[in-house]
Amino acid sequence: MAWIKTIEPSEATGELKQEYDKAIARAGKIFNIVKLQSLHPPILRGSMELYVAAMHAPSGLTRTERELLATVVSWANQCFY
Repeated sequence: MAWIKTIEPSEATGELKQEYDKAIARAGKIFNIVKLQSLHPPILRGSMELYVAAMHAPSGLTRTERELLATVVSWANQCFY
């Protein structure tokens, strides 16, 4: 986990709680990469919009291929979030 302050789901209110609720609806949990952006909900929202667009927009890659690519890149970068 990062060495920066994050806001736990149980402490979230307002805009951050809305983003956390969306994250749970999307993935069933709140991943650490989401928590890392918890101090700035507008940035978190933009980041998640970019993620959803990249993962769901029309592409020559399937959704599974995109997830596999993201996993391999994260592993290669030793980014285990």
